Order: sequence, then C-alpha cells, then structure tokens
Amino acid sequence: MLVLTRRVNQSIVIGGDVVVTVLEVRGDQVRLGIDAPRSIDVHREEVFQARRAEREIDLRAEPAADGAQPEGQKAAARPARRRPSS
Repeated sequence: MLVLTRRVNQSIVIGGDVVVTVLEVRGDQVRLGIDAPRSIDVHREEVFQARRAEREIDLRAEPAADGAQPEGQKAAARPARRRPSS
C-alpha cells in the first residue's frame, strides 16, 4: 500500500485519468473529491462490498444454461394447468 500525505486542495493522480483531491479535513473525517471517467466505477468500500454480495447471491440463484439447478437448490414447482371449460 502506498501511503501519501496531502493537504486540503492537494491531489493525487491514479493511472493518468483519475484525480483524487482532498477537499476538507474536519476532525477524523476527510472529504475527497474524485474525478474519473464515467467508464470507471467509483464506490465507497461498504457500497462496493454490498453490491458484490448481492451479485454473488444473484449468480447463485440463476439457473445454469443447461437447465440444471444450482447445487443445493430445488426446482420451483410449476402451477397445475387448467383445463378449458366446455
């Protein structure tokens, strides 16, 4: 891990197209501004972890391409078909 010291209004550049600027320091909180291309996702770590967990749950719930159910899951019962009334 690279550790840097920056003051308010000072920045670091990541990969040539992401700029992180220290906007404010108030007690034990630091406000950062992040300028990045729209093609790069930027999330707080807790949001990133929650999204990753949701994605893993969704992947486990999706049936396999061959129609097999994921391990440990049973196929949902199909509702009975109604006969047309005569």
